Amino acid sequence: MTSAALFILLFLFMFLGMPVAVSLGLASISTIFFFSDDSLPSIALKMYETLSEHYTLLAIPFFILSSSFLSTGGVARRLINFSMDAVGHIRGGLAMASVMACMMFAAVSGSSPATVAAIGSIVIVGMVKSGYPEKFAAGVIANAGTLGILIPPSIVMLVYASATEVSAARMFMAGLIPGIMMGLLLMVAIYFMARIMNLPARKFPGIKPLLKSGASASGGLMMIFIVLGAIYGGIASPTESAAVSAVYAFWISVFVYRDMGPLKNSRWKNDGEPIIKALLRNITQSTLALPQCISDPEIRKTIMDAAKVSIMLLFIISNAMLFAHVLTTERIPHMIAEFIIQQGMAPWMFLIVVNLLLLAAGNFMEPSAIILIMAPILFPIATQLGIDPIHLGIIMVVNMEIGMLTPPVGLNLFVTAGITGKSMGWVIKATTPWLILLLLFLILITYIPQISLFFPEFLDEIKGYK
Repeated sequence: MTSAALFILLFLFMFLGMPVAVSLGLASISTIFFFSDDSLPSIALKMYETLSEHYTLLAIPFFILSSSFLSTGGVARRLINFSMDAVGHIRGGLAMASVMACMMFAAVSGSSPATVAAIGSIVIVGMVKSGYPEKFAAGVIANAGTLGILIPPSIVMLVYASATEVSAARMFMAGLIPGIMMGLLLMVAIYFMARIMNLPARKFPGIKPLLKSGASASGGLMMIFIVLGAIYGGIASPTESAAVSAVYAFWISVFVYRDMGPLKNSRWKNDGEPIIKALLRNITQSTLALPQCISDPEIRKTIMDAAKVSIMLLFIISNAMLFAHVLTTERIPHMIAEFIIQQGMAPWMFLIVVNLLLLAAGNFMEPSAIILIMAPILFPIATQLGIDPIHLGIIMVVNMEIGMLTPPVGLNLFVTAGITGKSMGWVIKATTPWLILLLLFLILITYIPQISLFFPEFLDEIKGYK
């Protein structure tokens, strides 16, 4: 009775047009008040515990702030220039460079819509001017942008780690190979389509311009090594690395590249200059300008925008954790797990059900909300069936990638439509051929667990030998 009431109320409130976060919280409170033996004071206690005891959640605001600085601070443009010089001379190279830039920006932002907005706003126009069909360019960017939640550090992975209490660091390790593999698959598909469509290629600029653009982009590239290197090497936790990334992104955007902040109008010509040299040469001027950052309108707006996104996401998480609390208290996941096991469902059959369920949910809800609702239900079942929790997490993340591209609430579709100025129908048609590739990739991830588990197990072996 309690479980039925919980889900009926949830879908009723969502059908009435309430936000997902409010629907989750209100359904949970109503169920506790009318149908459960649990006490109402447990609601406040659980919401407090959610945001105070889940240490991993602290990483989310830091990564969002880091992404805001990098999106505003011109890092994306430098990554694109480096990618163009590296692979632009191959047939279809501009599109490949766009995918490569998305992969690198994903590794510093952790957000899919931010990746599409930062990279797509520059490269879609560039590809069209170079002779690429606009639908082709938009489809590539919308799909490549989904790598923002698969390549670590990923905010969606942090949400999964918080919901299931698995290691966020291991989730980041598990996402690296699938993320690189998906990017390479997109680039291979682009190459063959470029040959068929006779798409143009740029002239190779030479080694010197390539090294120059690489040096210019080294500020963003260095962040990948700082954050992921610290996590994979066991030097820092994801939360500590997220804090470092926020400070580093601020420093690079304001004092090194000077694309924003009080030194914006006194920018030096540092494109091609190594970041370390630029820092040493201008450390005095940067230090003197630090107090001015407090009152700078552009910096304050960037921080406020990041704060709004963080508050919205943490509000969803706190209400979803309350929903998970009701599920656990009423033993709903355990009852579902026992029922499935009694039916003799094999793990591979269960994974089919998981994918169908998540693909359907991706049409109507935001990824973090889906993870927070479904993970507490699916996690105990997967564990009893012998499915690795990290493997399950990567499966859920890839499903969330596809959800970013499916109407009516696919976030990447809205961002791409905003960039191109086209209708949603036009964007959906542009992304559909590439979506088929994502579905094939989902099958590989689902039924070849070692794609996800190889890297974390490899690092465990290395640590064991030390």
